[in-house]
Amino acid sequence: SHFSMKQNNNIEIIGRVQVIALDIDREAYEIRAPLIVKAGLVKVGGLIAYDNTLWNGALVASSNDELPKYIRYYMEYILDLNQTLAKDSRIQISQVPISDGITLCRRLI
Repeated sequence: SHFSMKQNNNIEIIGRVQVIALDIDREAYEIRAPLIVKAGLVKVGGLIAYDNTLWNGALVASSNDELPKYIRYYMEYILDLNQTLAKDSRIQISQVPISDGITLCRRLI
């Protein structure tokens, strides 16, 4: 089974999968995250893994902390993704605090 997600966010599905691991452009997370569950790309009970969801610990940094420009730039995208996942009743989430953070999402419905 496989799927492809084109730039215009149209999804072509050939079968369903048990696990999807995403390490994509941070700007694309917020757009594509809901599409994966909505389109049914992963089976009920399947797992979606999002990489970099703690973003070098920057998500808990104060606005006065010195951070590299690229870290500060992507913070909003990562925060938006985390909030979107937390609000989605179709998934159960678990944050794994290793490296830059991995959020595991189990599809419930």
